[in-house]
Amino acid sequence: MADRTTHIPFNQPYVTGKELTYIGEAVEGRHLSGNGPFARRCSQWIEDAVSTKRALLTPSCTAALEMTAVLADLRPGDEVIMPSFTFVSTANAVVLRGAVPVFVDIREDTLNIDERKLEEAITKRTRAVVAVHYAGVGCEMDEILAVARRHELLVLEDAAQGILSTYRGRPLGSLGDAAALSFHETKNVMCGEGGALLINRDDWVGRAEVIHEKGTDRSRFFRGEVDKYTWRDVGSSYVLSDINSAFLWAQLEEADQITKRRLETWEHYHSAFVELESEGLVRRPVVPAHCVHNAHMYYVLLSGELDRAWVLEKLHARGVSAMFHYVPLHASDAGTRFGRGVGDLAVTSRVSESIVRLPLWPGIPGPTVDRIIAEIYDVLGARVGVS
Repeated sequence: MADRTTHIPFNQPYVTGKELTYIGEAVEGRHLSGNGPFARRCSQWIEDAVSTKRALLTPSCTAALEMTAVLADLRPGDEVIMPSFTFVSTANAVVLRGAVPVFVDIREDTLNIDERKLEEAITKRTRAVVAVHYAGVGCEMDEILAVARRHELLVLEDAAQGILSTYRGRPLGSLGDAAALSFHETKNVMCGEGGALLINRDDWVGRAEVIHEKGTDRSRFFRGEVDKYTWRDVGSSYVLSDINSAFLWAQLEEADQITKRRLETWEHYHSAFVELESEGLVRRPVVPAHCVHNAHMYYVLLSGELDRAWVLEKLHARGVSAMFHYVPLHASDAGTRFGRGVGDLAVTSRVSESIVRLPLWPGIPGPTVDRIIAEIYDVLGARVGVS
């Protein structure tokens, strides 16, 4: 029997060891507000890694998504197509502009937005499509972009989970008109709370900088391009402090190694659950051959005969903090009030009721992963009478 004396958290924020050193350097340099030296380092790293024209650090991915909605010039009554299986920030950014989130179903395999559902959701009011790259696995962007071109729509990427993942060799976050990254403590690289707005079109860069700096041309002033700065457009305080940026820089320096270690754990889980999948008890994640993922999460989908609440209760009793995920937005109180669904969204509902996410962080010990695997086999076997 596995050792159950130690609680296993779902996530344990990883630190490289350089975070406090860099924060100390920021304090000594006396630039603690946004767009400081460490922010510039981080922005340049992201621009190089993602091949984006401009990366602006933000206090959260939520803030970056709100900025994309402003850049898209969404107006009351406009419609934006997105998956129902996503975090509330994806929809909130749209609703805050008075626009309507239109929810469509997800694919059976990757749990990403089903690009085959887009055409039926498009109306004369549709302005944009949001591609949410679930678990760091790329959406079918070629098809999404083709639909958007035919209907003259914008494509916005919610790449909150997608740092260092690629689709057909192209970095997630570089494919749409704009994209948002997350550096929340649950993400692969993090600074507690943080995010980034990625701009992939030249004509949006200048306005993005204005929105980022409370609607002013302050960035141009500090570059010496104007002799004073003033209010130019709508905006808000969307900059990330240089203390947070210093923390983030320590993470970005080791982003490749962090990803490598996460992938090792992901593969450990994946190979261990082949038998459970062959017995029809779970379905493992699907990563298409043309996608390279970053091991943001590992999940299994339980078969219909298994009650997810019962499984989670048993795992928690054994010290394993496995988790469910999104409640579908189309079925939420706010979703029915502010948005609308297209079709029955059956896959979304089924996935939401069957998904179980497992603990994963860089450096989670192999014996701990083995214990989690053993507990899952024990719980599922006991439930369906398999030894």
